[in-house]
Amino acid sequence: MKYVIGVIVSAAALGVAAWVVPGIVVAGHTDASRAETLLVVALIFGVINTVLKPIIKTVGCAFYVLTLGLVALVVNGLLLWLASYIAGQLKLPFHVTGFVAAVEGALIVAVVSWVLHLVLGDDRR
Repeated sequence: MKYVIGVIVSAAALGVAAWVVPGIVVAGHTDASRAETLLVVALIFGVINTVLKPIIKTVGCAFYVLTLGLVALVVNGLLLWLASYIAGQLKLPFHVTGFVAAVEGALIVAVVSWVLHLVLGDDRR
């Protein structure tokens, strides 16, 4: 059940990022189709984060230390951009237009997800 809630939280965070950042576009004729797109993209983003993020953190450990963790914003932005590319390959109407939009979107996704997990009482420790 917590995985379903996690996907819904990620979808909501992606929706907020698409609403706030002009470079993130979620197209669709109805709200239901946009919500469906956000749920699928949240699943894609979750799989990417689960598979690639630990590898990137291990390989780039020195960069995380040298930048005091600020490189994590760039990494998250690149992972969001990769999710946008994969969504495009799957013909989903979700697109991140560039690197700056991806980094801004990743920052918003992180903050909104954190707040929603605080509100919902996330029990992952």
